[in-house]
Amino acid sequence: MTAKKPPSSSRVLSGMPVMAMAGVAVVDVVAGPGVGLLPLVSLGPAFAGLLGGWRRTALIGVAALLLCVGLGLYNGLFQERRGFAAMGSVAGVTGIGIAAAVMRSRREAELASVRSIAEVAQRVLLRPVPLTAGPLQAAVSYTSAVAEARIGGDLYEVVASPHGIRVIVGDVQGKGLAAVETAAVVLGAFREAAHDEPDLVGLGERLERSVDRELEGEKFVTAILAEIGSEQEVVLLNYGHPAPMLVRRDGSADFPQPPSCSLPLGLGAHGGEGPKPYRVGFAPGEQLLLYTDGVTEARDEAGRFYPLDERAHLLKDPDAHRALEALREDLVQHAAGPHHDDAAMLLLRYHGHEHRHLPPPGE
Repeated sequence: MTAKKPPSSSRVLSGMPVMAMAGVAVVDVVAGPGVGLLPLVSLGPAFAGLLGGWRRTALIGVAALLLCVGLGLYNGLFQERRGFAAMGSVAGVTGIGIAAAVMRSRREAELASVRSIAEVAQRVLLRPVPLTAGPLQAAVSYTSAVAEARIGGDLYEVVASPHGIRVIVGDVQGKGLAAVETAAVVLGAFREAAHDEPDLVGLGERLERSVDRELEGEKFVTAILAEIGSEQEVVLLNYGHPAPMLVRRDGSADFPQPPSCSLPLGLGAHGGEGPKPYRVGFAPGEQLLLYTDGVTEARDEAGRFYPLDERAHLLKDPDAHRALEALREDLVQHAAGPHHDDAAMLLLRYHGHEHRHLPPPGE
């Protein structure tokens, strides 16, 4: 297998120090000593310090000093102070360039370490969902609003429990590390309670108690719980979360709404009745898309929200992962810029036959 050539832009950037010094040398020889271009030889180590490592910067600096000496002798500049001043300029810029290259290398190493830790945290917090669970095929997509981040305040999980396939998709108020910590609390409580609680209402109450203990002030978590059992239906429990999209076999889309509005998790202490479970038919050949408001609230350049109901046809690919990726790419194109909110999507496809239950990774 032949090695891939580096991109042309990378080759141009890598050759900038040499090109800069060569250009200065040519112009200096043609124009003569009266123009005073010799100090510009320091452009070579300056570019090298910005783009390369400290060793390459030092080598370019030595080459710049030798070029400076050669041009100074050619122009007779060492008979006066101009030649020595140019050498001092090149030496000083080389030293600064080496220092800048060392600092940049350290920052890059720290960033690589942080990214590695983020990837581990993502695997622990947002574990890969099982590819199949009971009669379902699952696929997930997650886009964080924080630059360079892999995880944020959105959460999801699929658990094959003795009581059926149980699913959660949620959205923590806020962003950053505080939102990640809250998401970890909700997911930890869900993974434990999903196996223990015999019904979805009990599972939701466990989550409510866990969130109440951890959250302070007016913070909250919107979430939707789903349970798919042996019957061809899904039981939903909605805590102030966007209604899921149900795609029928004929391609039509429906958004089953809860019987009444309920407060998000964490606001139960403010009064109000908890959510009521409701059942929706979910038959073989149909798809259920659970998502966070970062999907439906994504705006294009004209300020229009993402029309999820008009994009149901993008989920027609036989492979669930490719279908969800097509939807994600369409969402990114619609947003036409960086995401202002986390966007998570979990796609469940109902097949007509049972698959072996796969435990979550690590169990």
